[in-house]
Order: sequence, then C-alpha cells, then structure tokens
Amino acid sequence: MAYASHLLNHSRKLRNASNLVHHDPALLVRWFSSDAQTSINRKSDLWKMRSQGYITSTRNTVSGTVPNFTRNLSVATMKMDSIGGSLFNGGISRGSHVQRRRGYASAADLPPHQEIGMPSLSPTMTEGNIARWLKKEGDKVSPGEVLCEVETDKATVEMECMEEGYLAKIIRGDGAKEIKVGEVIAVTVEEEGDIAKFKDYQPSASEPATAAPKEKSAAPPPKKQAVEEPTREPEPKVSKPSAPPPSGDRIFASPLARKLAEEKNVPLSSIKGTGPEGLIVKGDIDDYLASGAKEVSAPSRAKVATDAALDYTDVPISQIRKITASRLLLSKQTIPHYYLTVDTCVDKLMSLRTKLNSLQEASGGARISVNDLVIKAAALALRKVPQCNSSWTDDYIRQYHNVNINVAVQTDHGLFVPVIRDADKKGLSAIGEEVKQLAKKAKENSLKPQDYEGGTFTVSNLGGPFGVKQFCAIINPPQAGILAVGSAEKRVVPGSGPEEFKFASFMAVTLSCDHRVIDGAIGAEWLKAFKGYIENPESMLL
Repeated sequence: MAYASHLLNHSRKLRNASNLVHHDPALLVRWFSSDAQTSINRKSDLWKMRSQGYITSTRNTVSGTVPNFTRNLSVATMKMDSIGGSLFNGGISRGSHVQRRRGYASAADLPPHQEIGMPSLSPTMTEGNIARWLKKEGDKVSPGEVLCEVETDKATVEMECMEEGYLAKIIRGDGAKEIKVGEVIAVTVEEEGDIAKFKDYQPSASEPATAAPKEKSAAPPPKKQAVEEPTREPEPKVSKPSAPPPSGDRIFASPLARKLAEEKNVPLSSIKGTGPEGLIVKGDIDDYLASGAKEVSAPSRAKVATDAALDYTDVPISQIRKITASRLLLSKQTIPHYYLTVDTCVDKLMSLRTKLNSLQEASGGARISVNDLVIKAAALALRKVPQCNSSWTDDYIRQYHNVNINVAVQTDHGLFVPVIRDADKKGLSAIGEEVKQLAKKAKENSLKPQDYEGGTFTVSNLGGPFGVKQFCAIINPPQAGILAVGSAEKRVVPGSGPEEFKFASFMAVTLSCDHRVIDGAIGAEWLKAFKGYIENPESMLL
C-alpha cells in the first residue's frame, strides 16, 4: 500500500483520476493489494471499471501487478470536476471556478491534453463572453498567467492559467458570445511538439469525458435508434383520409411540431395532420416546408408591413444587461415592495460639506460629494436600526453585522453596483476616494467580483447627477432595502414670526423595503435615523 500511495501522489496522470476514486475507492485498494483478491475478483473489477467508462482499451491482460493497472488507467479518459483536490482527503471539492477535463491518449489517440471550460466567475453566472485572448496558440503558459478576459454577468474578469503547458488550440476566439459555463474554450498540452496535432481539434458536442466509451461500445447505438424509431414509424402508417378534423377552432399538434412551426414561422392552420385524430406531427411540418411553402407567417408579415415605414436600430444586449434585467424582473415579481418618502433639510449638510472641502483642498485631498455624506448617513442609520441591514430566506431572516453599501453606477455597459465595505467605520474622505476608484473601474468595465459582491444595502442617487426630484428604486436581491436619493431644491418655509418666511433646501429620499423583512414601523424608524444624520451632519463625525 505504501507503493500505491507513493504512485498516486507523484504521478501527474493518476493525480487527476478523481472520478475513479470518487466512484469506488475500495476498488483501487483491491487492485493495488496483491493478496487481497483472486484473479477472478480482478476480472470482475475490470468489468466494473469498463462499465463506468474508465477503461477504453483491452490490450493489456489482467495480471494483478501495479504496472499493468497503471497502463490500463493511462489510456482512460477521466473528467476533472474540481481543481487541486486531494485523492484521499475525504473526497474531491466540487464547484470550482475553472472547469477542466484531462484526456489521456491510447496508441492511435491524441497526445495527453487538457480541455479548459468556460469558468464560473460569479455566483449567478450561467454563460459568458470572451472579450479577448491575451495568449495565442503556441504560447507557453504558466500558473497565474492571464489567459483571456471573460465578460461575466457582472463585469469583465481575467481568467488565469492553473497549470504549466502550451496553449495548443483556442476553440472560442475573441468576441465569442453566450458560451455556457463548462463549455470547452481552449486546449492545452504538456509538450510543445504536440501543438500541431490539435490544429483541427474540435471538442465533442456533449459529455466529452465519456464520448470514447460510448463510441466503442456496440450496445448503446441500437438502443438510441430503438428509442427514436417508434416515434417516427407510426406517422406514415396512419390512414390520412380517415383522420377526422379537430373539433372547434383548436389545432392539435405535438409539442415537437409546435416548436418547429414556431421556429420556421409555419401557420399550423394551413397544415392537415396525419397523426392520430388529425394530430399534426413533425413529419407534416417537414412535408409542408419541402413542398415549397417555406417559413411563411401571416402575423409576422403583417407586422413587417405595418412597421415598414419605421426607422430603427437593434442594439445588441450585453451580458451584464441580460442578468440585470432578469434579476430586476425577479425582484419585482417575488419581493413585496413598499415605499416610504421623507423630505430632508440639507442646509447644514451643505454648510458642513463646504467647510470640509476647504480643509481637503488645503491638505491636497479629494473633494467630498453630497453622495459621500448620504452613504455615510445611510451606513450609520443601518447600524442604529440593524433590522434593515438584513435579507430574507425561506427559513430565517439573516441580519448582517457588516454594513456594506452598494452604490449604483450607470455606465455605457449597463448598471453596476460596486460595494463600499464597512462604510459605517470609514471616514468621509476614505468613502469618497473609494467611490471614485470603483466608479472609474465600472466605466472601464474592469470590476472584479470582490468589488461588487457582499453588499447588504444599496444607495441609488439620480438627484445630484441628473436632477431627478424623486423616484422609487427596485430592491437589489437578496437585500431588503434600497434608498433612492432625489435632488435638492429650495423651498419657501415659514419663519419664526407670523409673517416671516425664509428659504431652505430640501432633498427627497425614498426607501424601498421588502415587507417580508422590514415592517412599516421599522422602515419609518430607519428613515427617521437617516434624516437625523442628514439634518445634523456633525453627529456623523462623533
């Protein structure tokens, strides 16, 4: 067993045989033990490994020695579900960011190589785009070097190399769109001389790790045909004249036929079904298209005719905008919103800001904005009313001890919400500097996951930049609240005397609350605390 442990720990190929150990660790132990089993048991284990798709070659006989097992395993095709996992540490860690598959070659196969899949670079990412490759085919790559830039659902993130080797083939080039997580985007090899052998390499359409065993097995293909054939054979056997028309205005069609008709813009009302009881099947759609009536749709043609005079441009949807749209739709559909609005007098706030900026200019520091003061006031109010610094789950309400404020930033690429961590503990100058740096990175589309993940509350300010008087913002899930900040405007207010009047500046703010987490009285209490900090800004400095 000491020899087996040494071999597994130091062999580059066996170190990645995670699926074999995950399926049956006891099977490996029996293979490496010369006294633990008979040759009959070894043959039984060999068939078990073949059935699981680990052994694809039968050129080696089963003699029970360690070298023979090593040769059998070296021609297997194994799939890595994680990176850096130890074979004997209680299991392989799942859900790694970069998905890779290592292929080992038999005599007539390709040399050892590694398929690199589209990584999952954020918790909500399901697909991504390749912004650009920083390495080209033939380049040597080392651990930690950046291979390419991936546009995720939130930002453009650099994807680093995990192992040393050579970039043999780029499957999805610059600008490739909507690549599913796990889909192969590149291939690396260990030896520079193997690069040329992957010039025309194409990954299998599905399940690359098990494609070889399925192709070499004689049994599965007839089974697949047997499953597909019964669905097609009955169609021509049905008597066409005897099929009664569907009753009423309803058109009966199989799901596959309806889907094909929608894709090809074929009106089902013009097709006579040949299936049971006049059911329209896929073959009827194929026959209709083959007869020359190709992709005709009266409604769509009518729409084109009515829109013929319109001039328009179809703007491509970026990945960040897709995810933002889906999350906001989910928020409005699943979160019970309600809104609380107050007017806050900002005269003292403006006066304090003027004094602080004069000090900042004298010391060479950056100016402090009204938004920086709003972020600080919101953070302190969350510390005073922690019920609003929470999120909803089906089993409990999670109340956060850190006050991390997301700040909405509009860019040409879409809406970003970088996070200011522990905003209640930072000074105004630190908050202002951090907001400027994150806003710059957002506009350059270079935010990293740590720049926008982990927020507990959001502030959206359309008043200062755009002059919006008042608005209601949509909650950023899984958070329970978002503050919408309007512009400050001067108003006439009563003075101290009976006929005295004076001017004062007021700013409208609206708190959007998740009613599952924040009751009306709690939301009002938070707004009261926020208003107190805005109207008495010196208290924020205590």
